[in-house]
Amino acid sequence: MPQRKRIAIIGAGAAGCFCAANIMEMSDECDITIFEAGAKPMHKLSLTGGGRCNITNSFSEVASLADVYPRGHRLLKGLFYVFDHDSACSWFDSHGIRLYTQDDNRVFPVSDDAFEVVNTLLGILRGHGVRIITNAKINGITRHDDGTFSLDGTAESFDRVVVTTGGIGNSQLMQSLGSLGHKIAEPVPSLFSLKVNDSDLTSLMGASVPMASVLINGTKLRAEGALLVTHFGFSGPAVLRLSSFAARTLAERNYNCDISINWTGRAEQSMRDELEALAKRYAARNILSAHPENLTNRLWAHLVGRAGIAHERTFAELGKKNMNKLLTVLLSDNYHVSGRGQYKEEFVTCGGVELGSVSNKTLESKAVPGLFFAGEVLDIDALTGGFNLQAAWTTAYTVASGIAQP
Repeated sequence: MPQRKRIAIIGAGAAGCFCAANIMEMSDECDITIFEAGAKPMHKLSLTGGGRCNITNSFSEVASLADVYPRGHRLLKGLFYVFDHDSACSWFDSHGIRLYTQDDNRVFPVSDDAFEVVNTLLGILRGHGVRIITNAKINGITRHDDGTFSLDGTAESFDRVVVTTGGIGNSQLMQSLGSLGHKIAEPVPSLFSLKVNDSDLTSLMGASVPMASVLINGTKLRAEGALLVTHFGFSGPAVLRLSSFAARTLAERNYNCDISINWTGRAEQSMRDELEALAKRYAARNILSAHPENLTNRLWAHLVGRAGIAHERTFAELGKKNMNKLLTVLLSDNYHVSGRGQYKEEFVTCGGVELGSVSNKTLESKAVPGLFFAGEVLDIDALTGGFNLQAAWTTAYTVASGIAQP
């Protein structure tokens, strides 16, 4: 009778629990213990999608994985051939979780309840006898000459170890992984809003535009999408996308930089034509009485003031000079960013174990045989919309397949 594989999984998040569930469904020759530093398994998963659990995305409007995965898209492209978003949907459906796709392509349980996903995974683990030990922080991993592993703070030995500690991770564990021969990209925040200390701007809290462009001045880093003014600065898809693709740059600048806002997302000539048409049509009217489409009254008044134009002026009184000033503010409105904010409860990071340190087929360490990685502990992260969880499912399934092999 073959000896059962003793497997330790460090981290009881989405990737860790999904990996354990799939290992046990693929093989009946494994014993698994999951060590979780927190008090509850899958706590972050229970908060995703506003508590509804944005399981994945339909990917129907994703032309390239590089558009939604700033880091890790090349690795995921290969792994998706084995387990992609359709595979994830089929897996959850086969385990009794019915799904639906919103108009924005995000996929949720029909129940709109993240705990349905959490409890389903926990049920699978309990049914297969998987142990979950909470409040168990693992600070280091040791591989012995006989190929077995021990974990700091435990007396057991294991044949395989899977690290799924998430993006924030554990600095001591990261140091241990580095000492074992892995290259570590320092984890820094991604997917966050931007703080702007401008009371005139923040007084517009709640104002939004459906399409804007945000540029970090002095760079080529730019993102487009809806833009929202908040009580502390800017948020919305355009800013979240920018923060994701520019995560490393913003961290290096300590979240202090100048940004330029194109409030319309349009080209200069198109915007000039519309302003001139407004000036001609409403020549005798106050400049605040009409504005370009997609701008609110409050936002328009703010931008007119930013251009240094008195609110009492009529369109006929603008003249070429003021028209150019107004055009400049609409297309290139500058603000100083003085910090970052977290995006709701969904804390995402850029960084982790560099992908060159692992096999691109099994995610097994190249330096330490028997050690695997899944989820955000790898240098993989994505935009909001279900893409980060999909990366967790895909990498966890990949590791499970590698471990479950005879």
